[in-house]
Amino acid sequence: MLPWKRLLRPLAALLLAASVAIVPAATVARAASAPSSGWNDYSCKPSATHPRPVVLVHGTFGNSVDNWLALAPYLEHRGYCVFSMDYGQLSGVPLFYGLGPIDKSAEQLSAYVDKVLAATGAAKADVVGHSQGGMMPRYYLKFLGGAAKVNALVGIAPDNHGTDLDGLTNLLPYFPGAADLLSKNTPGLADQIVGSAFLTKLNAGGDTVPGVHYTVIATKHDEVATPYSSQFLSGSDVHNVLIQNLCSLDLSEHVLIGLADRIAFHEVANALDPAHATATTCASVLS
Repeated sequence: MLPWKRLLRPLAALLLAASVAIVPAATVARAASAPSSGWNDYSCKPSATHPRPVVLVHGTFGNSVDNWLALAPYLEHRGYCVFSMDYGQLSGVPLFYGLGPIDKSAEQLSAYVDKVLAATGAAKADVVGHSQGGMMPRYYLKFLGGAAKVNALVGIAPDNHGTDLDGLTNLLPYFPGAADLLSKNTPGLADQIVGSAFLTKLNAGGDTVPGVHYTVIATKHDEVATPYSSQFLSGSDVHNVLIQNLCSLDLSEHVLIGLADRIAFHEVANALDPAHATATTCASVLS
């Protein structure tokens, strides 16, 4: 690892702590319980301005609250009905989700979108996911009928074509039984390794399905979904964004870009409402 990358991690942690600290405590508490805030408020009705509910899908080891303490209020403040779900739970493992088989997690997403659409009366939802949460919905869209119920999928640092974890997965063959152990105990992790049977099926025949607008937001400092270029999709209705092309000063890595990066959040807002999109720059951190 280069020396500057060693410095990046503690800096990123500091920035994350600072960003969480400046979110008013009352806002975080209200969002977490969300009795009437628009975040997981099933009485929320989409407006004419924002006619579709937004479903947030957390990443691996995340959950429906911790992953969205910044983005959910950001979107709710802009007038969206916002919902978040838990998926991929393993028996005996609390709080850390996204570890179960990804095809089964997609089935959970399917049921949850149906629940949100029934509650809000909307015909379609928009889906925003971080990491696995930006990739897993593609299975729902492609194989479980989700394309008829989803207008847009926005992936923040999604491992769309798998990850090699900066080459670490190449070491698995040198540890007999390691791959089988990973697959048996945490199938959601095994499914995300480059070349897995799950990813081979997901990406066969093309990355996208007709009728859905796709946006991918990546950071060149990603150390989890690597190489970062593997996150990008190919298709006729795809917008691939490298966040450093919009703000070269953005140091977000895999976690920070989903948890607290308001520059990335501005791109999410643009993807959800392209008719009113505004330029994303370094100043978007203040928007």
